[in-house]
Amino acid sequence: MEFGVRNGRSDAEAFREGMDLADAAEAWGMDSVWLSEFHFSPDRSVLSSPIVVAGALAARTQRMRIGLAVYVLPLNNPLRIAEEAATVDQISGGRFDFGIGRSGFVRSYSSYNIDYGESQGRFEEALQILRLAWSGETFSFNGKFYKVTDALVVPQPVQKPYPPMRMAATSPGTFRTVAEQGLPLFVGLRGDGLETLVDNIEMYRETWRSSGHDGDGSVFLRVPIYAANTETAAFEEPRANIIHYFERQARLITASSPKGGNAERSNTAATLSALSYDDILEDRVAFGTADRLIDRVKEWRELLGIDGVTAEMNAGGMLSEVQVKNSLRIICRDVMPAFK
Repeated sequence: MEFGVRNGRSDAEAFREGMDLADAAEAWGMDSVWLSEFHFSPDRSVLSSPIVVAGALAARTQRMRIGLAVYVLPLNNPLRIAEEAATVDQISGGRFDFGIGRSGFVRSYSSYNIDYGESQGRFEEALQILRLAWSGETFSFNGKFYKVTDALVVPQPVQKPYPPMRMAATSPGTFRTVAEQGLPLFVGLRGDGLETLVDNIEMYRETWRSSGHDGDGSVFLRVPIYAANTETAAFEEPRANIIHYFERQARLITASSPKGGNAERSNTAATLSALSYDDILEDRVAFGTADRLIDRVKEWRELLGIDGVTAEMNAGGMLSEVQVKNSLRIICRDVMPAFK
């Protein structure tokens, strides 16, 4: 969920719509709700503090899990993050999932006056501090970016040793890092497409095993999904929305490249800009009737070995509330039972 901002509507309306959709997901049996994080994006989202919204959702739901996708660790003090996340885990009774990442949007770092070139180092130190903070013991830490002296974090999380963590990855190097850390994975189909994703997931699993972790890890696929009662409606209603989404992604990737440019990002942006609607339907979204969506998810499960799907219900932000809620209803009622 992005808690998107619609033209002519207030921030309050964005929060109302987001909460209403989350309430429907709880009532209709969706497993979890995941919250994005955006900064300084008044035309797109009010979710600059998803941890606060997670606390609000924890208080108004009883069953559904609540996750962050993702908390941008380098933009905050990790000791504070540990306190906030543990608090939400307590309020929710152990229903909190902690997605983490460092984001590819350089503008957010600039506004916070943090050098994006430090993001990897800050992320790695923050992750170490989080694990120490949730050990239940007093600890100190002396890193390049963060220093902690004799801290005992209260409260501690309900879930032990800490809330399940899941990390986003887009580049091959990050896939390796996630596997080395022994963390479950978030992946998407925004960038290089299905073939490249297959290779990156296989590298994740190979690195996972060679790093001595049990099993093969866990992979959730984050992807735009739209369900309707007829195929015509399922393909035509989200057409302008999803074309806008991929065009926006291309612009954001270009605008967020570090100074001096980045060849990988430039190639990804060019690929996204060149996508036709047929290209998008081919392998970057799941649109259709319930039966078609079931087939598509089964296809991805077999090809990628995914064990979860995180559905972007309104990826471009242009679908109406009625359309989004009807799509959610069909997914919960007619699609999800095929995988339970």
